[in-house]
Amino acid sequence: MIIQRRQLLQLSAAAVAAPMLGACGGEEFVVSPDTRFPIGPFGSDSTAEEVTRGLDLSGKTALVTGCTSGLGYETMRVLAQRGAHVICTGRTIEKSAAACASIEGQTTPLWLELSDFQSAVSCASAVQMMGQTLDMVICNAGINTFGDLELVDGIEKHFAVNFLGHFVLINHLMPILLANDASRIVHVGSRSGYKQAPSAGIDFDNLRGEKEFDSQEAYGRSKLANALFSLELARLLEGTGVTSNVVHPGLVKTNIARTAPAPLRGAFNLLGGFFAKTPAEGAATQVYVATNAALEGVSGAYFEDCNPVQVSGDNHMFDEAMADQLWTVAEEMTMDYLLL
Repeated sequence: MIIQRRQLLQLSAAAVAAPMLGACGGEEFVVSPDTRFPIGPFGSDSTAEEVTRGLDLSGKTALVTGCTSGLGYETMRVLAQRGAHVICTGRTIEKSAAACASIEGQTTPLWLELSDFQSAVSCASAVQMMGQTLDMVICNAGINTFGDLELVDGIEKHFAVNFLGHFVLINHLMPILLANDASRIVHVGSRSGYKQAPSAGIDFDNLRGEKEFDSQEAYGRSKLANALFSLELARLLEGTGVTSNVVHPGLVKTNIARTAPAPLRGAFNLLGGFFAKTPAEGAATQVYVATNAALEGVSGAYFEDCNPVQVSGDNHMFDEAMADQLWTVAEEMTMDYLLL
């Protein structure tokens, strides 16, 4: 049976009833605190270690995708340092195992190739076979290519990897998440979701490369999709205790620009340290949202620099109708992999 929203709502109801790279665009956007949610003491220069200082995560289990380098590696390292058991994924089991072996703490390596939706199904099955609940899932892995159009099973690659792979994974993890009435799902989005996405938001008639292709617009579309996925998921999970939020980690000096044109890559490698965050600073927001006690029950929010924000201007980050349509389209595009 295909996992559809009505089924997720039914699962949610059962859980409740159970025993208790950014680029400058032409638009002007104003980012302001979202005072509907708690505003914390941390900011743009906070690190993942700082936002978890004094926190004991012993007995907690986290799943973090993309742990072999950059933000994912730092997220895994700090969560394990604070006592959590971290299930860490990589594009090969060898790379994932090597990353786990390089840090202290309890970790379990798994294989997850987000461009292969069956891999997402297998990853979720492996987690289920561990027989333990999940306290947090951080959908961190992603790509940013700067070349020509690439398709994955006939789907534009950014959209497939950054969004649909995690869509399949989370759907299959849902029974485990609902078994813990305080699980947190954190989606790594980007300011590109409102600065670089197509003017229409999710241009549903161009998800298979039917029209003109722009790599950075495609990246923005995929990050907007992550934000809308989080928004719709928060709606579906309302009342369960399981939360869903999306974060922008900042412009971070990682290897995500490795496929950029040589001049841009060279300039970023040379000068990025003057304006980009370090991985320790970049990982702070997702770690904060996944662990901070003040955010218990907070769902459907968008975070930048460790705090919930609103974005004014012409954007679709909080477009509930588009989020609803996106979920339907995602189900259709991944139908063969949403079988229980």
